[in-house]
Amino acid sequence: MLWKKSPSAVLATLLTLHLLAHIDRNMLLGFSPQIIKDLALNNAQYGFLVGAVWVLSFGVMAMVMGTLADRFSRTRIIAAGILIWSVCTWASGHAQSFEQMAVARFFVASGEAALVPAAVSLLAELFSEKRRGTAMGLFFMGIPLGIGCSFLLAGTLGASHGWRDTFYILGAVGVAIAVPLAWLKEDRRQVTSQERGAPAMQQIRAVLQLIKGHRALRFTIVGFVLIHVAFASLSFMQLWLVNERGMEANDIATRIGALQLLFGTLGAVAGGVLSDRVGHRFRGGRASFIALLVIVCAPLVIAFRLAPAGSALFYVGMCVAFFLPLAIYGPANAAIASMTPQNMRSTISGFTMLCINVFALAIGTVVVGAATDYLIANGVTVPLTRILLTTDALTLSSALFFALATRVSCKQPAIDMPSLQTTK
Repeated sequence: MLWKKSPSAVLATLLTLHLLAHIDRNMLLGFSPQIIKDLALNNAQYGFLVGAVWVLSFGVMAMVMGTLADRFSRTRIIAAGILIWSVCTWASGHAQSFEQMAVARFFVASGEAALVPAAVSLLAELFSEKRRGTAMGLFFMGIPLGIGCSFLLAGTLGASHGWRDTFYILGAVGVAIAVPLAWLKEDRRQVTSQERGAPAMQQIRAVLQLIKGHRALRFTIVGFVLIHVAFASLSFMQLWLVNERGMEANDIATRIGALQLLFGTLGAVAGGVLSDRVGHRFRGGRASFIALLVIVCAPLVIAFRLAPAGSALFYVGMCVAFFLPLAIYGPANAAIASMTPQNMRSTISGFTMLCINVFALAIGTVVVGAATDYLIANGVTVPLTRILLTTDALTLSSALFFALATRVSCKQPAIDMPSLQTTK
């Protein structure tokens, strides 16, 4: 397995794959007007395609793919995932109805669910504890970059070739990447039981037992899930800015996209690097660093909701709101990996993704919409401002759980199992 001797090259490859995954994932958003028109979709159908169908598949399959990645070749699990999501991205371009698009997107999500659990496990193995947060942060930089590139491609390649040809091209690129990746050898049958997971149901039971008995790990996962409530509120940000803050739709959409791309990327990098550089100086390590970061950012996040629209404080708060969630990815994933035995890391990552998708994204988005409708029906002024302030409070309450993880971590020290190859 000579490829494991170049951790930086592995990280660069995984970042590229994560970027491609989020381009494919968000292309439906970039082409939403054209796809809605061509397939004659109503708003409910479109919402199902970008929301429920993704959560139903991605959330559940992340856990399943995680158990497989802990037991079998992670490179081949990733390659199989890329092949599935790329073929189904290509198939999305052929869709002629809502039903056909729903089936294609369901399997795009299923394929993409293979990447993160396997990648997190690989990075935790290849990078030492001192560099793990940086590696995780750089990998998750694929999220803001992928979102930005998807809209960029929709406005350039899509403008000249249309949405169907763009989906065809992306599908072909993914297949071309998946085939050589499948030839990277990683024989997990020859490693020890400490390095290889158990059969699926046994593995899931073991992981749930670990979470039940490891309070610091449990608090860290809860805090990480709460951070993602910010993404539920993001779905309503443009509506809030236009309806309640009086901003112009096209202008603010461009600014949101540019600022999210810039500060989301900056957050992913800075959060990972800083957690490696200064996290060890805090009692409780990365959990303390995350709690402090959330507390420092909290006043500006709240100020964003209350400051006059267009003011300097308003835009500073908006940038911090984009920066904070991505800044948590590197240190949170590194902290979770360090508290998890090597043979469970992919499954733990899949479990965390399942919780994020179900509780923060799916339920969170539905509750925000329903609560807003309730306030409107009862004549409440600026209903979205009130609801989004509540989601901000839930997001920021994650600091409490990271602080609790810090408090108990001395009694339950991190589990950092020896790896096959680590950088020095």
